[in-house]
Amino acid sequence: MPSPTHLRQSQSFSAVRLSATALFAIALILLIPAGAEAQMHGQGAGAGMHGHGADGTGHDEVVMPGLRGRNATAAESAELAVMFRNFETISREVTNLGDGIRTVTRSSDQDVMDILTSHVVGMIGRVDAGDDPEIFIQSPTLDIFFERGDQIDTSIDVTDEGIIVVQTSTDPELVEALQLHAAEVTAMADRGMQAVHEMMMSRPVN
Repeated sequence: MPSPTHLRQSQSFSAVRLSATALFAIALILLIPAGAEAQMHGQGAGAGMHGHGADGTGHDEVVMPGLRGRNATAAESAELAVMFRNFETISREVTNLGDGIRTVTRSSDQDVMDILTSHVVGMIGRVDAGDDPEIFIQSPTLDIFFERGDQIDTSIDVTDEGIIVVQTSTDPELVEALQLHAAEVTAMADRGMQAVHEMMMSRPVN
């Protein structure tokens, strides 16, 4: 039985979801901008790719194919696209606790903040359910969360300061993974897709 996620809110989460849904159409445009049309018509599957190939796992900064996933919804991939394209508006503070982490994440753009809140709540819900979205560029650090999500206690507080997440565990391996992933997310908030590229290049080749 997954441990419950505690959600305290200073604003209506249903309103956040509504705003996020309204932004989905914008996000789809961001996922397939004008330059991608030529790429899909007559130039071959690999045209314009910047890096890891045309198998859907690349870090191409035009169409961002790596934001799709074997078990991810189109809306989830679209949320990721909005956050990566607007990473410069996002800032984070991370405190490593003895048994986990406390993070405060915010965006200076309210539309991006709504998407960010929807993403955080949605992904933590997936961890609670053991439901891995299998995003192509996803860090392997996340694997243990989906395997042992019932051993993570999470609280989420949406405030004027930002979205505050506290995650703790009595499992030392989970604590280590929580702290490592928090650092990875901070790197993505600081450098966007470039940070993803750096992390993928540093992974051992099987």
